This record gives sequence, structure tokens and C-alpha cells, in this order.
Amino acid sequence: MTTTAAPAPQVPAPPVLSRRRTNMVFVTIVLGMLLAALDQTIVSTALPTIVADLGGGGHMAWVVTAYLLAETVSTVLVGRFGDLFGRKVVFQLSAVVFTAGSVFAGAAASMPMLIAARAVQGVGGGGLMVTAMALIADVIPLRERGKYQGALGAVFGVTTVVGPTLGGIFTDQATWRWCFYVNVPVAIVMVAMAARTVPVVRPAVRPVIDYLGIALVALGSSALVLGLEWGGGTYAWGSAVIVGLFAGAVVLLAAFVLVELRAAEPMLPMHLFRNPVFTVCSVLSFIVGFAMLGALTYLPTYLQYVDGVSATMSGVRALPMVAGVLGASMLSGVVVSRTGRYRVFPLTGMAVMALGLYLMSTMGRTTGVWLESLYMFVFGVGLGLAMQVLTIAVQNTVPYHELGTATSGVTFFRTLGSAFGTAIFGTLYTAQLVPNLTEALARSPGVPLAAVQSPQVLAGLPAERVRLVVDAYALTVNYVFFWVMPVALAGFVVAWFLKEVPLRDSARAGAADMGEGFAAPDSAEADRQLERAVAGVMRTTKGRPVGRQVLLASGSRLDPVEAWTLGQIHWRLRVRGDARLSAIAAAHRMPPEVLAPAFARAAGAGYARVDGDHLSLTPAGEAEIGRLGTAWRSWLAARLGDWDVADPADRARLDRALDSLAERLLEEDEHAQEMAGA
Repeated sequence: MTTTAAPAPQVPAPPVLSRRRTNMVFVTIVLGMLLAALDQTIVSTALPTIVADLGGGGHMAWVVTAYLLAETVSTVLVGRFGDLFGRKVVFQLSAVVFTAGSVFAGAAASMPMLIAARAVQGVGGGGLMVTAMALIADVIPLRERGKYQGALGAVFGVTTVVGPTLGGIFTDQATWRWCFYVNVPVAIVMVAMAARTVPVVRPAVRPVIDYLGIALVALGSSALVLGLEWGGGTYAWGSAVIVGLFAGAVVLLAAFVLVELRAAEPMLPMHLFRNPVFTVCSVLSFIVGFAMLGALTYLPTYLQYVDGVSATMSGVRALPMVAGVLGASMLSGVVVSRTGRYRVFPLTGMAVMALGLYLMSTMGRTTGVWLESLYMFVFGVGLGLAMQVLTIAVQNTVPYHELGTATSGVTFFRTLGSAFGTAIFGTLYTAQLVPNLTEALARSPGVPLAAVQSPQVLAGLPAERVRLVVDAYALTVNYVFFWVMPVALAGFVVAWFLKEVPLRDSARAGAADMGEGFAAPDSAEADRQLERAVAGVMRTTKGRPVGRQVLLASGSRLDPVEAWTLGQIHWRLRVRGDARLSAIAAAHRMPPEVLAPAFARAAGAGYARVDGDHLSLTPAGEAEIGRLGTAWRSWLAARLGDWDVADPADRARLDRALDSLAERLLEEDEHAQEMAGA
């Protein structure tokens, strides 16, 4: 890396904001992520009440599934639209769409209207999530970006699992409609804050959008989910409608694969499946999403109908599962970051998840609260152990230019699994509930039909009178959990095929970040992902004398002081085209007189020229910088993994990342200097 190297085209550096404005932007982004993530699960505790009001219990799963499918498609499209039109505009437009969906959902007079409104919400929610992560990279200072991204990932994870409790509170204290109306004032505040605080940043590259691939996977997935939900209930499994839906899904998904093989920029490159780690992690991510959202959707139904608790308490009673997910995610992340070993966690997680499903399938009217809490905690621990390391394992094995695409692929399969899980849970639930309730009502004369449709009415009747109805609900939910257990066991078998590859330092750094496990959508831009990886490697070396190690390995004749002075000149010349002693001193908050002797010493040794305030390198200084650059590249390559320092493409990409990092750090130093002088 010498000063004579031709600099590669740079992505526009993000604006440097004041501390106050940065915090305001982050609050705005958090509000967007909060709304989108919360609405994945907030309706679960309200579903029994919604069905009692609107009817259409057979379509209950679609209240969740419609949101998830629309969100899955939206996250792919909106990320590209943000690159085309600017993230700020897309963020605000996504908020408007989400708010419109919330208003229509709150005003829904029928189940089909609610499902359609949830799909609109999903489109806006997906846009909010993916642009929130992209805005972090656009506006947050580089030195602090990891902290902010980790916090945003944690927001995504926590809101995903505490949504049921909030949904129960709104249902009991107001009405289920406020699960949606509450979004409106928050979204208005968020849009107003975004208009005032978020700067306009337009990426230089206009991406190619895989419209056909996105449409095919959306239609194919929807047909498959519809067939799974309607089969055996609304239509017989052998009916023309169900067979047609399954046949259509096969044709559409096969066409999707063919299109992806030929697309210029596919949404899901098929060659990623040649990587066995990506394939196994995608399957496991699908199973985790399948089990988690399915359980979160139907567990409140069990608690309200069988235990007779309110919507609020059903959310509170599910907190042991939440504690298990979060606790196991954090614990596994810390262990992986310290040991570099991750294969044991999906294996253990899938086994514990299967055990938790079995235990929950034994719950009934006489099961105590503490025992139910223990069973839910076991299930949550299994989920947490399995989900945290999947993204890390994939990021550890794919090339850096595909890091964002592979991460998005794992997220895609988890969201798709959530949609399928909710639908299949619903199919099993509906198929078993009708005969169970028919038999219970036949043996319980005098029990009103309203008691079957409303958990509040059922809880208000004498326990002995409704005992058989309560047992019917318990048997139904137990049946669902029992038949989902084989899915977790299949995941346990699949997990044995997960290869354990030594962790790169960048992957090890991200393992302890809970947000990585929940895998909120992130940028697929190759150079930005490499910048993030390089920054992660540097974070893991904090406190270690890496500079001295690299200087020693380079074979350079420079001492540490000379290496530092030449580095300061080199990067300012490369990034700014000009190096001044006064600027370097100001950036390090020192009088120029303090640093002048060090630069004079480098000049005396023949490595630099000092012309008043202007600094430059001699040919000898450029040669020493070249040696240091080669040593730094080798040091980074050894820690990044999957990197060939002899490959011109890899070397050029790394140079771009380092140039971009240096430019952003210099801008932040200059801004800090301006703020200090203000």
C-alpha cells in the first residue's frame, strides 16, 4: 500500500453529526425498529379476543403469517430502494405505509380485512427494519458504530419476545385494537424526528433489483403457506384447490431457482448452497423461526383458555420462555467469543428445544404454574442456544463480498420458517380443536357457545361446568406441541452436519453481540461489510501492542515513533491529498510544538520532508510505508480468514475498506476538533 497506488472509487463518506444530533438520529432509528419488530408478536396474546370479536378462528394464523410474508419480501426490495432513492426517504415512506396498515388493522370489521391490513403493515415493517440498520452505517461515527449496531440488534431481539406481554396489556386495559392504534402516535413522532434529524445520504452505486426473483419467491411461499393452512380444514387435502396450490408452489419455487441462477444480482445466490455451513444454518434457522413464532402465537391461547388467565397475564406467564431465549443467547455468545467453538450450541439447542416441546405437550388443567414456567423456560433455553450462533457460523465461512447477502439469506429462512410455523401450528390446531370441542360440548349440557369462543366468558363460568371444554383446549394445544417436536428432532439431526470452522477474529468479536443472533436485516453492500469486519478485528485487539508486532514483522528499519509519524503523513496524503503538522496536532489535541520534533526526526532520517506546515514523504519513506502496508495486510488476512493477499481483487477490496475507514476516522477527528473549539 504505497502513496502512488491509484485510489479506488469511494463510497461517499457519511456526514459527521454533533453528539446531540447523533443521539436524536439513533432514537429515531430505534423507534422504527421498535415498531417493526414489536408487531411480529404483539398480537399473539390478543388473538383469542380478536377471534371472539371478528370470528374466523380458522384464519387466526394468517393474522401473524400475512405480516411475516409481506415483511420478508419488503426487506429485500426496500434495501435496494434505499440505495436508489436514499435511505431517509424510504425510511419515512415505510413509516407512512406501516401507519396506514396499523389504522386499517385497528378499524378492521372482519378477519379478511384484518389480514389484509397486517400485510400492509408487514410491507412497512420490513422497510423500517432494513433501513434502520442501513442508517446506522450512514450516520453513526465509525468508532461507535459497533456499540450502536449491537444496541439496535438487542432492541430487535427483546421486542420480538416481549411483544406478547404488551399485547395482553393493551387488550385488557383498552381493546385489542390498541395493539395497532398505539403505532400511530409513535410513527408520527418518528417521521417528524426523521425529517429534522436524519441527513440525506445517497449511495453512489445504483443496484440492479431482482424483481422477478422476489415476485416468484413471494408467490411460491404464499401458495405453499395457503395450502398448508387451508388443507384439512377449509378444503380437503385431496381437493383441487389444495393440490393446485401445492403444484403452483412447486412450479413457482422451481422457476425462482432458475431465475436466481441467471440473475445479475440475485436476491439469494444459489451458489451459496454449495457452502455446507450456509445450507445447514439456513435449515436450522428455518426450524428456529418455525418453533419460536409458532409457540409464541399459540401459547397465549393455551394460557387464556386452560389456565383462565387474562390476556395481560398470559404475556407475563410466557416470560420464562423469554428469559430462557435471552439468557441462553447471551451465554452462548459469550462462550463462543471466548472459545471460538460453536457447533455444540445448535446441537444442544435443538435437543433442549425438542425436550421443551415434549414437556409443554404434557401440560393440562391440573399442571401447576411453576411447572408450566419450568417447561416454557426449557423450551426458551433451547431456542436461545440454537439461534445465537447460526449467523456467526455463516459469517465466518462466506467470502467478505457475500457477507451481507449470506446474512440476509439466514434471516430470510428464519422469517420464512416463522410464517410456515405459524401456519402449520394453525392447521394442526384447527384440525384438532373442532372434534375435541364438539365432543366436549356434547358432554357438557348448558355450556353456552360464547364460552367456546371467548376465554373471558369461559373463565367466568364455574370450573366444574366447563371442565371438559377446558380439557379440549388443553388437548388441542398439547397435540400441536407434540407434533412439532419431530421438527426440532429433525433439526438435531441436521445440526450434526454443521462443520466447525475456526472463527475469524471479526466473527468472534460479533458472537457476544446478541443482535447478531437475532439477525436483524443488515446491509448487503460488500465494501461496507468488509469495513465492519476490519473494525471488528481491530476491536478484538484493544489493549494489545499490535502496532509493534506488525512493525517487527515488516522488517522495516523504522522505530515506533517514526512509523507513527510516517503513517500520519501517508494517510492524510492518501485521503486528503494534503498533510499539515497543524492538522495532525489539532486532531490529537496537542500544540504543534509538541509534535514538531518527531516529524523533524523523521525528516532528518531521510523519510519525510518538512516545509513549514506542509509534510510529505520521501521515496525512502514511501518504501517503508509499503513494507508496513504489506505487513498490516498479512496480519489482517490471517485474522479475517478466507483471504488471499496475493489475489489482486482481495487486495483492492481491502485497500478500499482501509481507505474508507481512514477517511471516516479523519473526518470524525476533524469534527471533534471543531466541536472542541466551538
